[in-house]
Amino acid sequence: MAEDVKSLNFIEHIIEEDLRSGYSKNDLRFRFPPEPNGYLHVGHASSICLNFGLGLKYNAPVNLRFDDTNPAKEEKEYVEAIKADVSWLGFKWDTECYASDYFQQLYDWAVQLIKEGKAYVDSQSSEEIANQKGTPTEPGKASPFRDRSVEENLRLFEGMKNGEFKEGEHVLRAKIDMASSNMLMRDPVMYRILHKAHHRTNTDWCIYPMYDWTHGESDYIEQISHSLCTLEFLPHRELYDWFLDQLVSKDKLRPKQREFARRNLSHTVVSKRKLLQLVTSGVVAGWDDPRMPTISGMRRRGFTPESIRNFADTIGIAKRENVVDVSLLEFHVREHLNKIAPRVMAVLNPLKLVITNYEEGKEEWLDAENNPEDESAGFRKVPFSRELYIEKEDFREEANRKFFRLKLDGEVRLKNGYIIKAESCTKDANGNVIEVQCTYDPKSKSGSGTEESLRKVKGTLHWVSIPHAVTAEVRLYDRLFNDPTPDAHKDRDFMDFVNPDSLEKITGYLEPSLREAKAGDQFQFQRMGYFNVDKDSTEDHMVFNRTVTLRDTWAKLEQKD
Repeated sequence: MAEDVKSLNFIEHIIEEDLRSGYSKNDLRFRFPPEPNGYLHVGHASSICLNFGLGLKYNAPVNLRFDDTNPAKEEKEYVEAIKADVSWLGFKWDTECYASDYFQQLYDWAVQLIKEGKAYVDSQSSEEIANQKGTPTEPGKASPFRDRSVEENLRLFEGMKNGEFKEGEHVLRAKIDMASSNMLMRDPVMYRILHKAHHRTNTDWCIYPMYDWTHGESDYIEQISHSLCTLEFLPHRELYDWFLDQLVSKDKLRPKQREFARRNLSHTVVSKRKLLQLVTSGVVAGWDDPRMPTISGMRRRGFTPESIRNFADTIGIAKRENVVDVSLLEFHVREHLNKIAPRVMAVLNPLKLVITNYEEGKEEWLDAENNPEDESAGFRKVPFSRELYIEKEDFREEANRKFFRLKLDGEVRLKNGYIIKAESCTKDANGNVIEVQCTYDPKSKSGSGTEESLRKVKGTLHWVSIPHAVTAEVRLYDRLFNDPTPDAHKDRDFMDFVNPDSLEKITGYLEPSLREAKAGDQFQFQRMGYFNVDKDSTEDHMVFNRTVTLRDTWAKLEQKD
């Protein structure tokens, strides 16, 4: 039992303490509250896993709530993308909610605060309001409109709602404390005028509530027990509680906000503004570009929901922010794909190999194991012929003893096939090897049980039969930034660190079983890495994305540095 207690994270300790202090398990309800102004990224994935994970742990409902209070930046496209991402990660929400559903209630509560002398209409410009806020060491100055009468405030606020004023002409502010040490408590803005159509309410409203006013009251309406936010919202907690103090009823549960540290990922940016800049500047092909840290980008690249959930579970949650190396995420992707991805053969940098003593026009179909990690995966047939492709780097005319691939007068085994010996090679005018001539031992076929087949040779090469090969576009994706913290340099723009080699497009030659592969199907190209079929694939033009290499190649590069 003691071990179970130790394994709890600090959020779970808070919940357990609340349960001991009078909360019922039936009181527990969590929420994931994205603003639909962009696509979700890997940071959101951690928050999704936290909130929905708590729901699973405590058998409690979790709401998916869209904090859609800014029609200038929010779109239905983002709403649908967010729903798809949460579902893909494997989670189900209890209720789909929108802050815009509560616009009337929020307005009515604002009117109540005006009547109680706790809110007022300010007719200053945003610059004037900002100038009067003061500093962390100096109190702010009261607005000249702070003591307007209740009647005038009500009239102006209704006029704001009815569209009688221009944007920026008035705002509604809470009347709290202009001398507070927390500058967020210095009469924060609750409503601003925006003459813009909303993705759900269209032009019904000309005023829109600010996040701080909306968030806690939405939690209260939905009876959220624990409102979990990242650390930048810690100073907002006092305001969250102040707004609730004005409205909560004793017979209803009062939400509590608690904060956890954002987990930043190396070689990545997760600011929506910066991600949008990558999209609009054409550095990437869209929000779901496989180099993007968005959930849709990771999905398109071939990451699995299980690997992302395992990653989130490994890094856990903490009270201090830190940077997690992206190699940890890639490790979890490799670990899961190793278990589930069928092994296939593909040649990405081809060199022609001719088996001179193999009969012309002959073909064989060899047995190939689909996945040694999964006994139930079975076998498939791969064609073998006189002319094959192997990887260029798998052949050298001369090599030392540590080169266990093919060299002149040397032997290797062809995966699932025969032992071959390199006899000669042909070069082009520039001295580049363009063809290798080999002989094969017809009695050395893998699995045949002959004495020759049991002979040990040190190298085993993957290959593809040239007459049967499927030609495909292969996109070799790498990290988008070549700096671990691209947006942490005060004197440099994050765009300066874009990796110019983050995408290379090549032509690959694949075994014919891959002709039937569909978008999203995942494979291990033996000895090359993990790949999946991109959504751009067609019957006539297959496209594969490299998900991750077989090993962490960046670790080797960083060790050299």
